[in-house]
Amino acid sequence: MNRLAGVTSPYLLQHADNPVDWWPWGPEAFEEAKRRDVPVLLSVGYSACHWCHVMAHESFEDEATAAAMNAGFVNIKVDREERPDVDAVYMEAVQAATGHGGWPMTVFLTPEAEPFYFGTYFPPEPRHGSPGFRQVLDGVRSAWNDRRDEVDDVASRVTADLAERRLNVPGNSTLPGEDVLGAALLGLTRDYDSTHGGFGAAPKFPPSMTLEFLLRHHARTGSEGALQMAVDTAEHMARGGIYDQLGGGFARYSVDREWIVPHFEKMLYDNALLTRAYTHLWRTTGSALARRVALETADFMVRELRTPEGGFASALDADSDDGTGKNVEGAYYVWTPAQLRAVLGEQDARLAAAHYGVTEEGTFEHGSSVLRLPAGDHHEYGGPDLEALDPDGPGPDTPGTGDDRRRGPLLDAEKLHSVRSRLLEARAERPAPGRDDKVVAAWNGLAVAALAETGAAFDRPDLVQAAVDAADLLVRLHLDPHARLTRTSRDGRGGTNAGVLEDYANVAEGFLALASVTGEGVWVEFAGFLLDIVLDQFRDDSGALYDTAADAERLIRRPQDPTDNATPSGWNAAAGALLSYAAHTGSDAHRTAAEQALGVVSALGPRVPRFISQGLAVAEALLAGPYEIAVVGDREDPRTRALHRTALLATSPGAVVAVGAPGEEPEFPLLADRPLVDGAPAAYLCKGFVCERPETDPEAVAERLGSRS
Repeated sequence: MNRLAGVTSPYLLQHADNPVDWWPWGPEAFEEAKRRDVPVLLSVGYSACHWCHVMAHESFEDEATAAAMNAGFVNIKVDREERPDVDAVYMEAVQAATGHGGWPMTVFLTPEAEPFYFGTYFPPEPRHGSPGFRQVLDGVRSAWNDRRDEVDDVASRVTADLAERRLNVPGNSTLPGEDVLGAALLGLTRDYDSTHGGFGAAPKFPPSMTLEFLLRHHARTGSEGALQMAVDTAEHMARGGIYDQLGGGFARYSVDREWIVPHFEKMLYDNALLTRAYTHLWRTTGSALARRVALETADFMVRELRTPEGGFASALDADSDDGTGKNVEGAYYVWTPAQLRAVLGEQDARLAAAHYGVTEEGTFEHGSSVLRLPAGDHHEYGGPDLEALDPDGPGPDTPGTGDDRRRGPLLDAEKLHSVRSRLLEARAERPAPGRDDKVVAAWNGLAVAALAETGAAFDRPDLVQAAVDAADLLVRLHLDPHARLTRTSRDGRGGTNAGVLEDYANVAEGFLALASVTGEGVWVEFAGFLLDIVLDQFRDDSGALYDTAADAERLIRRPQDPTDNATPSGWNAAAGALLSYAAHTGSDAHRTAAEQALGVVSALGPRVPRFISQGLAVAEALLAGPYEIAVVGDREDPRTRALHRTALLATSPGAVVAVGAPGEEPEFPLLADRPLVDGAPAAYLCKGFVCERPETDPEAVAERLGSRS
């Protein structure tokens, strides 16, 4: 075992028995490089990364390669999910030098942590124009020993370039208005795939934040085009292979533009964001498909990602044992017709194959297929109408209608439930993908918000309780008495890595959503503690935000990135949480900070709307007010519950809800001085704490808020 044996990161522990003498990131490793006068080999990845596993098997487990690494370098292994700051700084250097990035990321540094040679995955032997990893090691070692001046010059120039980079959009730019949001929508329309849904070409990532922007824009403006893009994209993803048709939940991305074949790893952040997006889609349209996907994905998170302590694990691997002892991508999820027959029998297997698009040729590797719901006629559940199938007659593609087409059994809801249950039970017998069970604060904040809102929308108190349990864990293990967050925990033990901006922002957002659902004002207080740290430690005088705190570990550059990627940027997530907190409390300081942060959306929204979608969604809330809804009444009174539910289902962008009985010291500032109306519970609809006349009728509230009744 090397120096990684005592760490908590599951990704680093995967490398603890490598023959490579790995070091964790820290000053000791760089001191060792100085003492030996050798460069640092920095390898960055994460537990669910397929190509990280490939490079580990090919190179880091190879004795000869490890010997070369140990002789010539101090080798540092970093989990990018634990140290997103380290990952961001050196990924910026890799992208600047090579034009692309990815994981595993491989960077060679001086003992002063200055980068001078860059790459991602290197094969063990030269392949497709890429040098072999041993060649890279030999070349870097030779340059270090024989051309040190050149190495030092490259390192100093790269480091100076990174240090001089500044965000050229000041945080206090003009607030985004109708023109900015309209131009952003137009930009999305140009990028939209009208045939398969989604945006851009392959690979396609689930555009959860873009869906949220489109739904909010429709709610505020009535734009049917925005709604149609959201509806079609959500349906294509839900019917595609990127969605787990048996167990629920989404894979990280699709390798093709049709959403057929995913990269099979399942990330907590994707599933939290998409659970919330599909819940909001149902809230807008009443779609049975959106309801089903939201609930199945929420249930997947609770069933497969929940930890014994009540938090949520980070990810499930793409790879698993294919039954022969070999780890293969997708082995847990794909099916052949023969495998269907072995589980279901001939007749049901034929129906299931047609329903899920399983063919003899296969849609994946070695004749296997990813389950999906092919396009065609659909019954309420969401699958094709198989009324014309006869297990002994023509297949589903046989032409003809009516009496000239042989009739067979219908795969109705009862039969479908039976088929899914049997396949899911059989799949559970396969070797399961590995689980990265560290709890990441930011992603758990996303899960808290999603489960709270989904549980409230569909009357699932168990999901709300799961959100409460995760929030409790964040307070117990991640939050110290000074309201400083640690980024990760595992097995009930808090980690040592400082929280970054996305941790503070997403956890605050989760707490605020939970407060609206549960009526427990303490969650607003916790959110306020975190957002005060954001104002104090992550913000400069112009209102711009940084990804790391002012008192965090100094790297060669302080990372700062307002663009959204697979998750909301810390910048835009903070803008949303600050705006919601201001709506809950009336705080001018927090609203001003949110407005200053949104200035960047004016510059980037029309140019790159897909990469600032969370910012656009927050801007929609700002233009809508947002509504502050105070529901006053005994929470056990059915009339109060009806008003509360109506308020929670409001489609008005960014609306916040406070519920509680009138009293001298209400848990929510929004409830102060809000009396009952003629002794009856009432809902006050406010903006800037200025309220319209109260309503006691849920239908009247629904009409004013665009709520689903």
